[in-house]
Formats: sequence, C-alpha cells, structure tokens
Amino acid sequence: MITIILSPLSLILSLFLSTIIFLLFRTTTAARRNLRPPPGTTGFPLIGETFQLISAYKTENPEPFIDTRVARYGTVFTTHVFGERTVFSADAKTNRFILQNEGRLFESSYPSSIANLVGKHSLLLMRGSLHRRMHSLTMSFANSTIIKDHLLVDIDRLVRLNLDSWTGRILLMEEAKKITFELTLKQILSIDPCEWSENLRKEYMLVIEGFFCIPIPFFSLTYRRAIQARKRVTEALHLVVCERRVEREKGLKKNDMLAALFDSDCDDDEIVDLLVSLLVAGYDTTSTTMTLAVKFLTDTPSALAQLKEEHEEIRKKKGASVTLEWDDYKSMPFTQCVVNETLRLSNIISGVFRRAMSDVKIKDFTILKGSKVFASLRAVHLGQDNFADARVFDPWRWQKISDPSNFMPFGGGPRRCPGHELARVALSVFLHHLITCFSWIPAEEDKLVFFPTTRTQKRYPIIVQKRDVVE
Repeated sequence: MITIILSPLSLILSLFLSTIIFLLFRTTTAARRNLRPPPGTTGFPLIGETFQLISAYKTENPEPFIDTRVARYGTVFTTHVFGERTVFSADAKTNRFILQNEGRLFESSYPSSIANLVGKHSLLLMRGSLHRRMHSLTMSFANSTIIKDHLLVDIDRLVRLNLDSWTGRILLMEEAKKITFELTLKQILSIDPCEWSENLRKEYMLVIEGFFCIPIPFFSLTYRRAIQARKRVTEALHLVVCERRVEREKGLKKNDMLAALFDSDCDDDEIVDLLVSLLVAGYDTTSTTMTLAVKFLTDTPSALAQLKEEHEEIRKKKGASVTLEWDDYKSMPFTQCVVNETLRLSNIISGVFRRAMSDVKIKDFTILKGSKVFASLRAVHLGQDNFADARVFDPWRWQKISDPSNFMPFGGGPRRCPGHELARVALSVFLHHLITCFSWIPAEEDKLVFFPTTRTQKRYPIIVQKRDVVE
C-alpha cells in the first residue's frame, strides 16, 4: 500500500525537478547566447498557468486569458500550459508566418492530452512527406468537384432526414451533432445512420471532453474517461476496417475515404488513427458552428430576416423540388456572409499548436528551438485592431471586406483544414432547410462558454414549429 501511494508522488516530484532543471537550463542557455524570449510568466512549477487558463474560459469573455496577458506583455508572450512552456501569439502577421513556415521553421506539436486521444498516426500529428501525402488524399475527398458531383446529394438528404423528426422542444446542439457525425461517417466509411453510429457518436463526445485536461489520469477523471472511450472507439473502428478488408478481397469496393486509405498501403492501426482524427475534425466543429449560427441569427432579427428572404427566393424558384443543387448553393451570397461571421465570432478551433524547429526571430524576440508555440486564431478574429466592433455579430461586414488576410477560421499554410469547403456547404444546406421549413424561438436563455471548446452552456434548447409553405 505504501508503494502504491508513493509511486504517483515520486512521479510528481520527478516531473517537478525535471521541469525546474529544464527551465534553468533554457534560461541559462538563452542568456549565454544573448537571446531575448517573449515576455511573460510561467506560473507554478509543473502546472504553470493551466488552471488560470481553464478558469478564465469559464467566464462569458471569449478571450480573458489572452486579453489580460496581451495588455501586460504585448501580442506575443510566454506562458506555461498543459505541461509545457508555450509562446502565445495573438498577432495576425505572426500567426501567418508560423502557419506558412510549417515544416521549415515550425512543426505540428500538440499537448499530450490531445495527442494521446487522437493517436500517433493521426493527420494532426503527421509531419513531412507523409503529412503532405495524407493531407492531399483527404483534400481529394472534400474538394469542390467531389462535393458538387457526389457529396451534396448525401448532405442534403441527411440534413432533411434529421429535420423531418424535429418537433416541439429540441436541443439544437445535440441535433446538429447527429447531422454532422452522420455526414462524416457517410463520407469516410459509407455508413448510413443506425444504432451503431449513434453509440459511436456518444463515445466520441467523451473523447473530445478530454482534449484539454492535464494528461495524467491520476489527476483527471475526465481524462481517464476520455482514454477509456478512445479505446472503445478504436475497437469499433478496427472491426469496420477488418470487415471492409474482407469485402475488398471479395471484389467489393466502395468509393469513400477508407477505400482510398487501403490503396495508400496504410496498416490497420494507422488507418484507425486517421479515422479517429477525421471524425473529430468533421463532427464537433461543424455542428457547433451550425448551432451558433442559429443563435447569432436569432439574437439578430434583421440578419435572420435578410437570410430568410434569400432562401425563400431560392425555394420559390425550385417549385416542387426541395433538393438543393450546386447552382442553388452558389446563389447564396448573404448566407456566405453569415457563415463567415459565425466562423469569425465563434472560433470553434481557438488556435493551433506548433513547435519551433530552430531559433526563430519574431518581432524583437527569439522563440528558442524546441519551444511550443500557440497561434491564437480567435484572438486575431476578436481583436479590435483587425475588425471593427469585433465582438458583435455583423454579417454585413463581409459585404465590405476586400482583403480577409486576418481571417483564418480553418488555419493556414500546408495544414489548412482539408474540409473547409465541405463545412461551408453543410452549414449552408442546413440553414436553407431550417429557414424554409421551420420557425423557432429559444426555449430558455442560454449563453456561450469557451472551454474546452466554444459551445452553448445548455446545448441551445429551442422550440420549433414546422412551416407548411413558404410565407
């Protein structure tokens, strides 16, 4: 029993001493080379400012942690979160520089809490030629031509199928998650909605909850549950991969992402890790954007009225047909303004992690080789210097913006989200059918929270009523 009690304490002590030695070594090395790292504070030993970051984002302010430090240190500063000393950037030019120099000056490097849950073979953690090959493969299943010729039919069908079951009081975020998870499963595995897919979705929710925890199960029950859920997810996906390999040997081949992964000569463990990360990417972000678009529109009646006018005009031109086609999608200019503004204001992915591959000069500072870097996309999108009235929902601003260089909702550089166009199409199709088929009111007041990801506190309950005809 004594051994059992002492083991974690010994681990913590070892980590504490290692951290102190590491920081002293880095500080001494930097001073010896006369380098000036970005200013800031690293907080407590081992845990740094992790708890300050987590508690800050439980407020209604979307960027309290960064706002405070930018006011004190400037737009590039040093902190210590999730087990590592980290340089934060809230500067648009610096962020572009970091993202565009992927593989040269910086490389992808996420906290172990995320890395352990998505898997070592995930697209998020791949580097070099392997990443370029897999990113290109993923893009080939989500580009405009594929969406137009193949995916739009499934997007439209699955959105309408889900909306047909809506009645009375619903939790919009839960319903949106069902839609996006089903869309992603269809795209990468050719699986239609069923009990198995719904059970898998619930496990995914547990996995995602563990992304921003201290990655020690002893400390975090949430992280422990996420690791267990991840095991169940990988077991379920392994069974699918094995079944599809058997079908493939019998000459049965489907036109989906899994078939392309078989052709790329990946082994089953690599394929499963890729599937895990692709499902995460396609599921949580798009569904939350759908929910927040509806919330922002509901809170801005003039924007909702103009959007209704655009979609009712499309509906009238189509006559008896309710199925959206590519030309319909391309005739939604104000919808794209709403999409852009929702992406800017919600920032489901608040930023991206990188690691410096060498000493890098940024502004008047030097980011030391090996340093973790966090390029905050949300801080830029919500910065008053970048967008007027930056924290106000104003879709009309996108009718005036000619140079959206400060707008990077899908990241940038070689790691830009390969599903960026697919997400826009899914959101546009969802808004079309929601607006032309339903009216709604909030069932109760709800508010945004920003940790571990942006979402509404109560999953945005609304009361829906079906519309028989376009009014």
